[in-house]
Amino acid sequence: MNTPELSLPMAVPAEGLPARVRIHEVGARDGLQNEKATVPVEVKAEFVRRLAGTGLTTIEATSFVHPKWVPQLADAEELFPAVADLPVELPVLVPNERGLDRALALGARRVAVFASATESFAKANLNRTVDEALAMFEPVVARAKDADVHVRGYLSMCFGDPWEGPVPVEQVVKVCRALREMGCDELSLGDTIGVATPGHVSALLTALTDAGVPVETLGVHFHDTYGQALANTYEALRHGVTTVDASAGGLGGCPYAKSATGNLATEDLVWMLRGLGIDTGVDLGSLVATSVWMAAHLGRPSPSRTVRALAGPGDDSDQEK
Repeated sequence: MNTPELSLPMAVPAEGLPARVRIHEVGARDGLQNEKATVPVEVKAEFVRRLAGTGLTTIEATSFVHPKWVPQLADAEELFPAVADLPVELPVLVPNERGLDRALALGARRVAVFASATESFAKANLNRTVDEALAMFEPVVARAKDADVHVRGYLSMCFGDPWEGPVPVEQVVKVCRALREMGCDELSLGDTIGVATPGHVSALLTALTDAGVPVETLGVHFHDTYGQALANTYEALRHGVTTVDASAGGLGGCPYAKSATGNLATEDLVWMLRGLGIDTGVDLGSLVATSVWMAAHLGRPSPSRTVRALAGPGDDSDQEK
């Protein structure tokens, strides 16, 4: 792979930003769940292993959903044991108690539930109202906490909904507080269709802080539909957020949300954070090589601007599969 001098970008710190950011890598789960062609479990496992080799410390491995709903993740029971020996955190998505049972049986120590801030998406994704979905998650979270398992609460449609339009800040705060009260250790604020702008991000984070939700329990999950993901991330950092979701190579989206496009590319995030002098522990060259390798398996170039800039012409197809 041809790469320019990886001492770039020059680090120029900005006042008021955190010294370190933890990247919650979602490429192996959120990134691959939409693929039309089946990705072999061996390739998925190697992807996770290569991601771990880049210095990422949190890699979302898979989802214990019913195969009928997300066929690409039907191999969770086979995949998780294949990567469980890695010295990284391997969160998994669990939609209900049955999913939790499957995850706990394999030794998972970090799980996530997936809620919605809007009624329309709760119906599309979970076939429930917002309140019914929260009620379904209560025993899942309680049992996970009883097992001393870390629980993340994903919250979709925090900034806009394709069916309902703008989502009131207070509506998002209400669901966030409910997830916290039922025991979620961490919340991920999702811009599922990528419509957020920095002012909206600032307003939501301020409202959550005012409502007593500690900023250190919050992560952000931005999609780049309108090219705003990095700007929104920067605003979140200014508010003290230190956990950012991203997907290697910019893979993924949401199968149940109209207009949802790719996640924020991990490489693009690392490039910005390096330029701000913020530590991630991630080796950018290794990460780019991993995304080029995965792109070759998927048969298309990575949408990440940083991958394209650092990988020489032809690297998407020339990497050994």
